[in-house]
Amino acid sequence: MNVDLGSPLEPLLGRKSADLLATQLEIGTVGELVRHYPRRYVDRGKLTDIAGLEIGEHATLVAQVERSELRPMRSRPGKLLAVVIRDENGARLDCTFFNGQKVQYAIAPGVRAVFSGKVGVFNQKLQLTHPQFEPLDETDEVRPFLSVYPATAKLGSQVIARCVRQVLDQLDDPTDPLPPKIRDREKLPELGRALRRIHVPETDADIHAARHRLVWDEALGVQLALALRRQATAARPAPQCPPVAGGLLDAFDAALPFTLTAGQEEVGAQVAADLSHAHPMNRLVQGDVGAGKTIIALRAMLQVVDSGQQAAMLAPTEVLAAQHARSLRAMLGPLAAAGELDAAEHATRVTLLTGSLGAKAKRKALLDAQSGEAGIVVGTHALIQDRVGFADLGLVVVDEQHRFGVEQRDALRGRAEKAPHMLVMTATPIPRTVAMTVYGDLAVSSLRELPRGRSPIATTVVPLAEKPQWFAGVWRRVREEVAAGHQAYVVFPRVGDAEPEPPAPDDEGRRPPLAVLDIAPRLAEGALSGLRLGVLHGKLPADEKDAVMRSFERGELDVLLATTVIEVGVDVPNATAIVILDAERFGLSQLHQLRGRVGRGAAPGVCLLVTEMPEATAARERLAAVEGTTDGFELARLDLELRREGDVLGALQSGRRSGLRLLSLLRHEEIIAKAQVYATDLVAHDPGLARSPGLAALVGEVVSDERAEYLDKV
Repeated sequence: MNVDLGSPLEPLLGRKSADLLATQLEIGTVGELVRHYPRRYVDRGKLTDIAGLEIGEHATLVAQVERSELRPMRSRPGKLLAVVIRDENGARLDCTFFNGQKVQYAIAPGVRAVFSGKVGVFNQKLQLTHPQFEPLDETDEVRPFLSVYPATAKLGSQVIARCVRQVLDQLDDPTDPLPPKIRDREKLPELGRALRRIHVPETDADIHAARHRLVWDEALGVQLALALRRQATAARPAPQCPPVAGGLLDAFDAALPFTLTAGQEEVGAQVAADLSHAHPMNRLVQGDVGAGKTIIALRAMLQVVDSGQQAAMLAPTEVLAAQHARSLRAMLGPLAAAGELDAAEHATRVTLLTGSLGAKAKRKALLDAQSGEAGIVVGTHALIQDRVGFADLGLVVVDEQHRFGVEQRDALRGRAEKAPHMLVMTATPIPRTVAMTVYGDLAVSSLRELPRGRSPIATTVVPLAEKPQWFAGVWRRVREEVAAGHQAYVVFPRVGDAEPEPPAPDDEGRRPPLAVLDIAPRLAEGALSGLRLGVLHGKLPADEKDAVMRSFERGELDVLLATTVIEVGVDVPNATAIVILDAERFGLSQLHQLRGRVGRGAAPGVCLLVTEMPEATAARERLAAVEGTTDGFELARLDLELRREGDVLGALQSGRRSGLRLLSLLRHEEIIAKAQVYATDLVAHDPGLARSPGLAALVGEVVSDERAEYLDKV
């Protein structure tokens, strides 16, 4: 019987084991099982003898259960399992397990296991309290390493290990998908050897070599998927939109009251060149808060409108969409007044289209888009609904790409007969490895210098655990800014009013996060009494949100009490102070984005990060990092180190299982960079990987079937 990676497990393992793997771990084939890699290894050469144990050390030892007794606990409900284990030298050690009824059958007398835990003392005798344990088979005797697998309560590591060994004993060596030249150049073992050695290693070197090879499979699979995506996109026709002399763009540039930065000039030239080609632009422009990305996007839209095409701009929230529409109209002035008395020659129209527009306004906006009257259409996800049509859509600008799914973005791009150009903007700087993976289908441009006129922002952590008296000073500072003729934001992590409480980092029996609806009345009657306060959050109706934001922009409000609905795009130059309450409940990049709402005018900004977390905590370390730098690129790197990478790599997945198990954006940057070069070359010489079924299968292993099918359609 031939056994390959696609073979079902039941004929090899029996129905009971196959059903367990399927129901507990969603593993159904040989390939899925052998790619369920060990999470750690126990080196038998480093085991401890019971006789040599010392108090306080973390010990790992192999021993047999001599006797066990389940008895009630004296001081609290539940049962304790008291176990005596004996090693091969005859030395004995006590172990105790809480909720012993759950493990008594797994460590019954006669069972041999690996026990691991911290050595303590009870009744003047050494013991292990609730140690980790892995029962051993007889075959485990001869192996130098014990492989420990991700498991479940109903499917233990030892059962998984036995199933893996059964399968490996019958598995034919798989055809290696990696071209020999890559294996030779990177000194990688063949796939079959790597799969065997990661499960049954003989040495530490075996483990390292096997993992290194399998990381390469994942990195190359991802980069091949992205290279195929770039190739498929580039093959579609796009409207050519070269610059038009004497058009809207020239008129706009002539009226600009400031000079573009060198970075804006450089990135603008890249975008202009991309728009001139007959294949779609796919470019990501990343820049720190206030780097001037909106000007680049507007100039690109005007270039497209000059060529007789339309531009659509997607924003993640209605507040931001409305803000973009207002700011675009303000920057364009008479150039955006088509059909009005004071319109400039060749003027266009900026139309706002969001889901909550009234029926009459929505009909007018839809007609403007479909007739071509509106050269620029700004909106939220409502723009990608089926009933929204465009006359000639030539460019899609997506603001804050991380808030849109890939399919959402491409639903709009796939509308026209010709593929619109795509310009993606983000004010959340992206580490290099993320740019090469999650955004690997896009060319990346970076704006690192801030436009002239941006003011410095002073950031201070307000540590209420050590200095509660500082809290009153926070509100005094807000009043000082208002007295000086400026405005302020106060940001809350929650809306309130029976809203579910979000989990917080480091949340251990803490009070619920502060909510704007709960605290706003107290501030109005107390610390901020007499000031003109407004409340803004995502649950407000769209017209109310817009009205509050307009009032704040016009200076009719002194302080805006808000949730993170103001995180991106909101631009009020007169706002100079931002107070972020429960600041530890926000991510680094989110705090940096919120801080960027101030310092946008001539006056310097102040950002106060209020927290009750004590000093020696990870939460305070994060806040100290924000306090210590205003470099968004540095914070983005640190943010990646602090949060789970799987959440980032998960953006590549849309199916039920992720094929990425070993790849690390932090540790494998060099491998990812090399894999990108190899993948680009492989796809260039073999379009669609038609002559490389092994590589095509590799793409399917690390990118879900649904996403691979989706990539084929783009």
